[in-house]
Order: sequence, then C-alpha cells, then structure tokens
Amino acid sequence: MSAVEPLPRGEAPFDTTGVVRDERGVAQYTDLPCSLAQMLRDTVDRYPHAEALVEVGGRRLTYQQLWDAARRVAGGLAEEGVQPGDRVAILLPAGVDWVLGFLGAQLAGAVAVPVNTRFAQPEIEYVLSDSGPAAVLRPGEPLPDGPPRSAGDLGLGDLAAIFYTSGTTGSPKGAMTTQRNFLSNVETAIRVTGIDRSTGSRMRGLISVPLFHVTGCNSQLLVGLALGSCTVVLPTFDVRTFLRTIVDERIDQLTSVPAIYALAMAQPDFGTFDVSAVTKLSYGGAPMAPDLVRRITEHFPDARVGNGFGLTETASIATYLPHEWAAEHADSVGFAAPVVDLAVDVLDETGVGELLIRGPNVVAGYWGKPDATEETFSGGWFRSGDLARVEPSGLTYIVDRAKDMINRGGENVYSVEVENALAGAPGVADAAVVGVPDEVMGEKVGAILVAAPGASIDREAVLDYLSERLAAFKLPQYLALQTDPLPRNPGGKILKRHLRDHTTWGPPLRRR
Repeated sequence: MSAVEPLPRGEAPFDTTGVVRDERGVAQYTDLPCSLAQMLRDTVDRYPHAEALVEVGGRRLTYQQLWDAARRVAGGLAEEGVQPGDRVAILLPAGVDWVLGFLGAQLAGAVAVPVNTRFAQPEIEYVLSDSGPAAVLRPGEPLPDGPPRSAGDLGLGDLAAIFYTSGTTGSPKGAMTTQRNFLSNVETAIRVTGIDRSTGSRMRGLISVPLFHVTGCNSQLLVGLALGSCTVVLPTFDVRTFLRTIVDERIDQLTSVPAIYALAMAQPDFGTFDVSAVTKLSYGGAPMAPDLVRRITEHFPDARVGNGFGLTETASIATYLPHEWAAEHADSVGFAAPVVDLAVDVLDETGVGELLIRGPNVVAGYWGKPDATEETFSGGWFRSGDLARVEPSGLTYIVDRAKDMINRGGENVYSVEVENALAGAPGVADAAVVGVPDEVMGEKVGAILVAAPGASIDREAVLDYLSERLAAFKLPQYLALQTDPLPRNPGGKILKRHLRDHTTWGPPLRRR
C-alpha cells in the first residue's frame, strides 16, 4: 500500500493533553501503567474496600477480594504448568469467574483467549486449535487455585490477549491485543465519554453485552477497574432483568448495542422503571438510526448520550460522537479518538471509501496468520473493511461494509442508509438490507423487516414512507417479513451473510 496521509482532526472535541507521536508518527498516551496487572494493583491500593464487581444473582467482591482471588487463580495456573506467554482460553459465561479467569491470566503473565460462547461447536474447536492454549477454563469446573502470584515484569508491548473476530466474512481470526492496546483504549474511553476522574470511583456501570467481546471487556470492565468504580455484570441478557438491575443497582452508566436499547424501550411498562440515575449512556456496535437516538434521549432524559465505533482490531473505540453532536448528527459515529488517525481509501466521487485506522489501540495483527496480517495491517494502517466518508469537520459516517454495498445496475446503494430510513417506518422494529441477485441489474435491494411488538407491517405503507426519504433506485424491490429477531454477532452487527443465504424472497414488488 502506498503512503497514506492521515485526515485532519477537524473539530474533534477531545482532550489531547499528554498525547505525543512516536518516530513512526503514531500518536501515544504518555504515563500509561506498564500493564493491566499494574493498573489493577494501583486501583486496589487506592480503593481496597470499595465494591468492584457484582454478578447479578451471584457474588459481590471488593477490590481487595478481587485482587486476592485473581492472584490465587494466577498461582493455580502456574501450578498447572502455565508459563508467561502461554495462552489461557476462557470458555466461561459472563460473571465473576470470567473476570477472575481473565485477570488471573494477566497476573500469571499469560495471554487470555476469550472464547465466543455463541460460536458453533466447530468454531469453538477451531479457536482452541488455532490458539493452542496451555489451559482452558470451562463452565462447571473450578477455577485454578494456588499460592498467590502476580506478574511483575510485563511491558506495554507484551501480548495480553487474543480476541477472535466473529467470523462474519470467513473463519475467525485472532486479533493479538497488547498491553498498550488495552491501556490506550481505557484512556480513550475515559476521555471521550467525559468521565470525571475525581468522581469516577463512585460510578456504577452495567455490562449487558458479552465479556468475550471488546465492548464489554475493554470499554466497560477494564475502564471500571482503572477508575475504581463498580461493574455490574449481567450473566445472560433478559430485558426485564436488564431494566430491574438499572433500578436495583442504581446504575448511572450504560453501554450497549442499539438492539438492546430498542427492546428495553419497547416494553409496555418501561415508564414504571426509574432510570433517572443513568447520567451517561453510550451505544455502538452498529450504525445508529436517528429515530432511535431521539427515542433514547426521550426515555433517558437525564443521560448524556454518545456513539462509539470500533472493531476487535482497534481494541474497541476508534471514533466517538459526544452528546453535543448526538441529536443533530445521529447517523455519524463521531470524531477520531485522541490518539487515532483516520484516512479514507477513496472509491467513488462522493468521497466514500474504505476507512483506514492508525493508533496505539490497533492490534499487533492476526495470530498465526502473517499473510492476513500483511494484507489488513499494511503500512501501519488497519484496513477496516467499512465504507465511510469523513467530513472536513472530522465527523465520520459509516455507510456500509465494503462487502455489503449493493451495486444496482451500476448505482451504489449503501444498505445502512436504507436501514436508517426503515427505522422510522410504520410498524418496523428492526430491519436489515442486503443485495438480492438479479440477472439484469446484477443486484436489487432487499429488506428483511421485523415488526414492532403488537404491530403489523403494511408493505405499501413502508414503501410510501421510504419514497419520501430515499431516491427511487434505493427503494427495496424485495421485502421479507419475519417474527424472529435479526441474527447478530456479539457486537450487535447484523449477520448479513446469514440473511443472504437463508432468506426466501417472494416476487419483486410492483408499485402502484
């Protein structure tokens, strides 16, 4: 790949104090801890008796209890023969044991491999075979237990974890996440969401997404551990439990995917749940429809909202849209994070092209896959596979996945634009837009719609609604209705390949 010049940061409103650039021109935070183990030790020293971790329906641990238990897991791993640099696979459900397993691996100097428990069994077996773990933490088995141990010589460049991608476009690939990647994302999350460090230890956050995903682990759990705040973990998602936990635990910080907020607000008795404690609410994992942002601000009136965008390969946050821009630019994913550079490999005359990302949060490559690493991380830039445009202001808009763009007879249709329009259509709770093969046009636009609770969908009413908002060539020629939720990966992204392969389309629509 030829030399790439980063785009100007524009109006990015984030604190860049202490940000420097290394000899390669890559931005870095100064004064980071040397490792996650050191970060946690510092927090335990400050807040030993503060509540650190709560498993809904399970245990509650202070920071001292968390530290002591994680050190025993590290000691147990060492007694089982796990050496620094060995992989430790975590097949556990979300909860206290998952956190102890992850932290125990860090304190042992090992490399944690969080396994997506929603993978099919062949995918799980592939991850275990590919990563070659020295130990596997499985449900129903006790955690390793041994003399307390904590690694003391880790550095920012050391490998800390391997997160496997969700495999939406092929076999899962292991994103090699370093200590610097983790700690840079923690610092970014604090800065972009505007957390006051002097009061951050009093926050209470709820994790409702999987811990094996970078949103739950990197941008929630680890941020809480850095601040000394309390992290409440929902072992399995249930919308009623989600709402009750917000009330019972006096949650003031929420981060989740759009689908969870939409489901919560659709509950007929939502108004009976006191969510007034929520003062920070972030969403991400999928492009956000403006209508859904409007509803969130109405249902959580005391919350400052924001949209975070990132990928497994960026250790979570690459861009963030703060509260002040959230309503007027709801379909944007915001500005580059303080240490992130963006570039666009322009594909068309509108300035839309593949989004390239550079920064200390970008992972070291794919485990055991040098060719894929060279292809995806060439020249120090991560090729995201997302089609985007970046305005002179710095606002970034994700318009599609490169492989999801629909070429309708030579005209590009970006599925996200159509999905955003469908978000406000009568009777529609959720929608996905994909290309439908066509002998004449190459592809036509197809939409899979899920009805809102208690509602029905009138195809003609939906098309009338869209006709007022989209050009004629962007209108779906096929509509499929389904009652089941749309298939999504743990990050909230719709599994378009699954829908293309399994949706039965009727005849093309004929407009009146």
